[in-house]
Amino acid sequence: MKNIICILFVIFSSACTQEKIVKITISNPLPIERINEIVEISSDVITPFKDDTFIISDNKGMQVPYQLTHDNKIIFPVSVAPKDSAIYKITRGTPDKFRTIACGKQYPERVDDIAWENDRIAFRTYGPALQVSGEKAYGCDVWVKCISDPVVDLRYKTELDPEIRSRIAELNKTNKREAQKLAESVSYHIDHGNGLDFYKVGPTLGAGTSALLSNDSIIYPYCYKTYEILDNGPLRFTVKLTYNPVTVKENHNIIETRLITLDAGSQLNKYTIHYDNLKETTPVLTGIVMHAPSEDYQVDAEKGYITYAETPDPTNGQIFIGAVFPDKVNEVKAIPFSPLEKTERDAEGHVAAISSYIPNCEYVYYAGAGWSKWGFKNSEEWVKYIQQFAIKTKKPLEVFIKD
Repeated sequence: MKNIICILFVIFSSACTQEKIVKITISNPLPIERINEIVEISSDVITPFKDDTFIISDNKGMQVPYQLTHDNKIIFPVSVAPKDSAIYKITRGTPDKFRTIACGKQYPERVDDIAWENDRIAFRTYGPALQVSGEKAYGCDVWVKCISDPVVDLRYKTELDPEIRSRIAELNKTNKREAQKLAESVSYHIDHGNGLDFYKVGPTLGAGTSALLSNDSIIYPYCYKTYEILDNGPLRFTVKLTYNPVTVKENHNIIETRLITLDAGSQLNKYTIHYDNLKETTPVLTGIVMHAPSEDYQVDAEKGYITYAETPDPTNGQIFIGAVFPDKVNEVKAIPFSPLEKTERDAEGHVAAISSYIPNCEYVYYAGAGWSKWGFKNSEEWVKYIQQFAIKTKKPLEVFIKD
């Protein structure tokens, strides 16, 4: 009898101490290698771990970074060969400290800019203080970078340092050349080894911002009214922007909510747009500003993308812009400004994709940029990236969970 009790005790103890493992199989349906692509799974899979910490590891047993997001997802990077699968595991354990890759914040000291970045690229959008100033800047801005570490916060702190600004002001009274030299030494418009800001938005849609159309006229979104940062690293940055009401035809008090998400490793933001109080299906245009007459753009409604290459700068290189549309696009084309608009907006027009916004739904697309000094030698390489990105959005990685 004692032997039976001992055997039962051993079996029971083994069952209690058995390690909980959640196995995640990631399958790649495409003949394209997927490297460090962010995947999402429901945070419900970690319920069995209760309050314990956990780790995610690849098929070699190496830890991979992960993040719990505001919408109850676990995200982590995976690499899967063409037409192949890879297995990842969640187990109890203490995770390594993950390097922050995607992050951002508001800068009230710089007219309420919100700026964000990942290891590839950086962006910013404009807020109430800029709108009060009267300056017109409707679209998303691009800051190029050439290092994987965060740089935006340092650029703002250096450019806006009050002691340096005061010193520049004093020098301007006695030695303008030295004042200019000091200003250039801290300016984020000059490349000091990590990239710079040399993209111009102005009164345009900039680098792929969307806007409703009314009688073929763009209803430009003029600076966010309120914001909420929902995710802030290490792998994903998400900000929710709410805009001031606008009127579209006979629809009054139309309020846009714009959710912008940037993941580690991606050149493109994900935009999720919703318009409150819109009562009828309305055309929505996503535009990339054309700063100069150029034929260096590509559009493809069937494959769902638009691209544009800025005129190369002899010192700073070339910026490439693109947008990808997972759902149906009605029309893609270059839309030139009228002669008056060209003067007012200091630009030639937009490369645009026109879709239909259905009331009470969401309009989802991706838009972003690349740089000739950080990953893309020419526009051909950029277009290939955008084309493959478009294919991947239509054929996402497939996730199978077994616990």
